[in-house]
Order: sequence, then C-alpha cells, then structure tokens
Amino acid sequence: MQIKTEKFQSDMDLMKERFAKLLLGEDMSGGGKGVSSALALSNAITNLAASVFGEQWRLEPMSPERKARWRKEIDWLLSVTDHIVEFVPSQQKAKDGTSMEIMVTHQRTDLRMNIPALRKLDAMLIGHLDNFKEKQEFWYVSRDAADSEKGVRAHDEKWWLPTVKVPPNGLSDGARKWMHFQKDSVNQVLKAAMAINAQVLAEMDIPENYIESLPKNGRASLGDSIYRSITVEFFDPEQFLSTMDLSTEHKILDLKNRIEASIIIWKRKMINKDGKSSWSSAVSLEKRELFEERAESVLILIKQRFPGIPQSALDISKIQYNRDVGQAVLESYSRVLESLAYTVLSRIDDVLYADSLIQNPSLTDSERKLSIESMGEEMEKNATETHGAMTLSDFMGWNFDQGDNEQRRESADQDDTTDD
Repeated sequence: MQIKTEKFQSDMDLMKERFAKLLLGEDMSGGGKGVSSALALSNAITNLAASVFGEQWRLEPMSPERKARWRKEIDWLLSVTDHIVEFVPSQQKAKDGTSMEIMVTHQRTDLRMNIPALRKLDAMLIGHLDNFKEKQEFWYVSRDAADSEKGVRAHDEKWWLPTVKVPPNGLSDGARKWMHFQKDSVNQVLKAAMAINAQVLAEMDIPENYIESLPKNGRASLGDSIYRSITVEFFDPEQFLSTMDLSTEHKILDLKNRIEASIIIWKRKMINKDGKSSWSSAVSLEKRELFEERAESVLILIKQRFPGIPQSALDISKIQYNRDVGQAVLESYSRVLESLAYTVLSRIDDVLYADSLIQNPSLTDSERKLSIESMGEEMEKNATETHGAMTLSDFMGWNFDQGDNEQRRESADQDDTTDD
C-alpha cells in the first residue's frame, strides 16, 4: 500500500512539473519570455517521443517501463484536447413537452475525429513491435563485434545501428512472407499518420514572416533549370524527379523547400491577379494554375518517396508560429507516430536487405531494392484483391451506424434516378 502511495505521489509530482513547463511556455524563470502554449505542447510531445523511441534500433518489443511511461505521459499531454470545445445546436424538451433549440458544447470536430484515430495508430505500431518478441530467423550483432561476426548494413552512413545477420541460406519462405506482411502493415500505418499530418499542416495559416522571406517569382525560387523543367509543354513528374540530383537528404530537402515556396508564390499571384500588388503577375492565370498543379504533383511524389526526410522550411515556420493548441497536438502526435512507423519500416528493410544479399549476391544495391519492393507490392496487390480496396475510414475502423448506411444508400439511389 505504501509503495502504491509513493508511486502515485511521484506521478503527481512529475505531472505538476510537466504542466508547469507548459504554463510557463518553457521559460522557467517566469519572466514571460516563453513560447506559446501551442508550441510548448508540441515540443513536449516531440521531446517525449524522442526520449522513449529515440533508441529503437532493433525489431524488438519496447520494454515494459518505456511502454508504461509513453502511455502515461502521452495521456497527460493529450488530456488538454478534452477541454477544447465548440458550440453545436441541440434540441431540448421543456417540461410542457415543447422542443427548443439550444447550443451545447462538445469536443472540437477535428480533435474528435483524429485523436482516436491517432491513438489507434499508436497502439498498432507498438503492437507490431510486440510481434517480434518470439524468436526470429534473424539476429543483431553489435557494431563493436569482430569483422568476421558482423552482418550487413543497408545504410553504411548509419554506423551506430547494429548490423543484421540471417541464416546462411537466408530466411525461410514463411519468415520472408511474414516480414513482408509486417512491412505492408506498418506501411499502412505510416500512410495514415502522414495523411493526418499533411491535412493538419495544410489547415495551418502560413506565417507572414515566411511569406515576406519569399522571392517575388517562381523562377527565382526554383532556379532557371528547375523552372524550365516544370514549365515545359509536356510535363511528367516522374520524369522530372528522375533528372534531379536526390543523392543526399540535404538535396531532397532543398528541392522540397524550393517547390513549396514556388507553390505559395504562384497561389498568391493568382489571388492578386487583378491588383497592383508586387505579387501580381503578367503571366496568364491558366499557365500559373498549370505550373502550380505540376509543382503540387512533384511535392506529393517527394513526400511519398522520402517519408523520413526532415521537415521543410514551411512546415517548421507553421509549427513555430501556430497558435492553435488543438492543431499543435494533432500535428506533433501524428508526426512522432509517422517517425516511429518510418523507423520500424527501415528496420524491417534492413532484415530484407540482409536476406536479399544471400538470395541474389550479384545484384546491385538499386536492383536489390527494386526486388524487395516488387515482392512487397505483389503481396499488397494480392491482399487488396482478397479484401477489396480499403479507405482510411475502413482501415481505422470508423464504422457508421447501420441505419445511417441504409439511409445513405437510399439517398444515393434517389440521386442517381434524379440525375438520369
């Protein structure tokens, strides 16, 4: 009993410390020089995830202590959203039986939809790590081990990661298929987290200081070479990316920053097309819209191909100057889950890479990567054909009431009849 009381008191003291930092905006001097509540909460979630997941270097379950800490402290931080509400109309019956419309409060719609979804993604990711608690057909060797004992590393630049070893004949067919199934499942979680994060960031206001830092035209932002490639008569985003130097993370991020800046510039030029603003342009509205759509398609491809790259200048600026606490929680929570999903995906790829070295030792790195991806895509295609196409709502288990579904079907049938 005394141990439970001491633990409860310890948790209370820790919670007081966490919320004191939030209230003070991380300025522990109390001088009022702290950051906004939204940014303080965003930083708190980011720092918590870094301390809990920062050393998830192996495919293995989280320790019970780390798992308990994550559950407890993320619940504290998410509890803030329970008190972010909006007014909605509701019907109330008086004592005499008459109905009247009143305004009541409930949790803000974006939070009511996305917080449960993110919690489910959170639980699924930790569950995927738990799947590796049984003995597997691969193991890890410390980086300090002798060269003869070391396995292979898919990315030589990540020297701090332990290397993976598989049996002399590689993984068994069953183990290989199971690894690809795990990869596909984690990839679905990654896509869902990315979709929520992208939606939240898109709804955040663009800070004025970011806009003021932009050049006045898209050519200056992109550079002559990239600008010419985007404004050609016939444009293919895949072909465009294949001509870009994306050999390093820095170059990928630089291209993403340039593309995002040009999109903002072109959008503002279209908005100010009739004004005398310095953002107005002599180029036709149709061409400006076409260029902006092309840039958007390139940006989507970059985000899909390189989910693990750091945040862009626009994203950082939005997060820094955002004042909406609800959006700050959704953005940071989805971002740390996106990061964890990408980490787990990378660790699975390390195992598949080690296996592919044994199966096809003559393949180059690029050919080996394509071989791994093609097998994964084939399994994903088979799963889709078996279960049918899944929407994000299906994946997250957002089920509507059966009666509502019937009403929607009847309404849709009526609409189809009317359209004919």
